[in-house]
Amino acid sequence: MYELSVKTSFSSAHSLDGYKGPCSNMHGHNWDVEVFIKCRDLDGAGMVRDFRELKDTIRETVSGLDHKNLNELACFSGRSPTAENIACLLYSMLSGKINDERIKVSKITVKESSKTGVSYWEDLK
Repeated sequence: MYELSVKTSFSSAHSLDGYKGPCSNMHGHNWDVEVFIKCRDLDGAGMVRDFRELKDTIRETVSGLDHKNLNELACFSGRSPTAENIACLLYSMLSGKINDERIKVSKITVKESSKTGVSYWEDLK
């Protein structure tokens, strides 16, 4: 089994609905995102997938969150834009763009600082 990862980042603001504390106020983060992709067999070029292609897909997806107030985005309607929910959202969005019969997004890690972050994954079938 092979697992590769690609890192990117974005900046955004949010406030945490239903949270009692200072993070219920509008504030911002420079989010770091790491996308993990697994596969069993390499392609004809001996790769999981071209890093450049993956970076472009990931950057394009994350750009929809960059320099936005996450609370105002439709994708967070009905749920607070926590690091947990951002990781889950990116997992779903990127799985739809990257997954095929050979490779699968295996995990997304979202960090709101160098010391705090969360990972989201699902059981792969």
